[in-house]
Amino acid sequence: MSRYPTVVVIGRTNVGKSTLFNRLSPKVKSIAFDQPGVTRDSLADLVNWKEFTFELVDTGGVSIRVSQDPIFEQVRLKALDQLKKAQVVLFVCDGTVGILQEDREIAKLLHKNGVPVVVAVNKIDTRLAQERLYEFESFGMDMVVPISAQHGTGVIELLDALVAHMAQKPAPVEDEDRPCRVVLLGKPNVGKSSLMNHLVKFERSIVSPEPGTTRESISETIQFYKADIQLTDTAGIRRKRTVSDPLETLMVKSSFRAVENADVILLLIDAASGTLADQELKLAFYILEKFKALIILFNKQDLVAGFAKEDMERKLDEYKHLMKKIPVLSISCKTGKDIGRIMPLVHEVYERYKQRFDDDELSMLIKEALQRKPLYHNGNMLIVRRVKQVAIAPTTFLIIANQPSWFGPTQLGYFENILRKKYDFAGVPIRFFVRKKG
Repeated sequence: MSRYPTVVVIGRTNVGKSTLFNRLSPKVKSIAFDQPGVTRDSLADLVNWKEFTFELVDTGGVSIRVSQDPIFEQVRLKALDQLKKAQVVLFVCDGTVGILQEDREIAKLLHKNGVPVVVAVNKIDTRLAQERLYEFESFGMDMVVPISAQHGTGVIELLDALVAHMAQKPAPVEDEDRPCRVVLLGKPNVGKSSLMNHLVKFERSIVSPEPGTTRESISETIQFYKADIQLTDTAGIRRKRTVSDPLETLMVKSSFRAVENADVILLLIDAASGTLADQELKLAFYILEKFKALIILFNKQDLVAGFAKEDMERKLDEYKHLMKKIPVLSISCKTGKDIGRIMPLVHEVYERYKQRFDDDELSMLIKEALQRKPLYHNGNMLIVRRVKQVAIAPTTFLIIANQPSWFGPTQLGYFENILRKKYDFAGVPIRFFVRKKG
């Protein structure tokens, strides 16, 4: 038996299990082909995600029914045998066809198995699959995650869902060798490279008034408060419809990859433009949806009249209830004004991003809030049995409850507001997972 938690990939034939295994597996690759029954032997590989290592096991198509084909019957029995070893089951379904009878039979078997189940609804990049997504909630499993195994959509959310159900709690030991990763993001010519040079204190990035000078994400490590900080300057991001050059498309993809690996994002906005563009708001929301810490910097304040600056800050303030009190600084890369305030703020936000909480205190806080103001779903009371922190960077909480499917954005938003009133989460996202006791 593996000394790591085991995640077994289960599903009927040809739903994309092997494609998903290949997407998640760093070394072992399964043959993925659009034909039922290609995978026969179970494949396994170790996957590292956040503070967890787990064994991922790919299986052939599983069925409750006995097969008359001796080879398919061996495949079926092997898959069922692997299921007995699972700490978490990854149940893959095809969103384009909805729920078939075989899916229902497998779901019934998984309920009897008694281990946490994460349902991955594959091929969600099609409109038909998106329309049918709600159907899979009827399984009553711990979590339903829409994904595209082929294109990678939803894979981060899927991995987070899997580790939230691991039997082992993450070790509280920090990786002292890993620096805090800070990414500079914004539209072309907003001052990212100038800021990079200010922070590293030498001409690391080429600075030019011509948009698109920075083509690749470039990194430099500095020390602040005796800790390593990895700064990454990225190519400017424009609206998709204005990008026609294939090279610029690759540059933008490089910038978004940098976001995926970041801890803290410095989103630069050109204060001299006098307006807060929709694209910049979309970038801010994108960063928060990726559960990254965020600081907004208004650059070129030396060119901005007082009333224009107030107007931009007022517009940003309209969205603060959604952006969770994001720290905002006005700076000037040209004059150096207030550049010295950036790194202390980065340090503060990063410390909040990786803070730890006492599980008993968390549980008591939420239970007391529910006593004062109970929450209901279709007349049924939501019961929270326990709250546990399962990860840092981002701060991730697991809620043990009576009916996970009853917990939607409204209920989780209520819990988030309680936590934000009690603790300092300025600039830091909070992630929740909900599952039944077990």
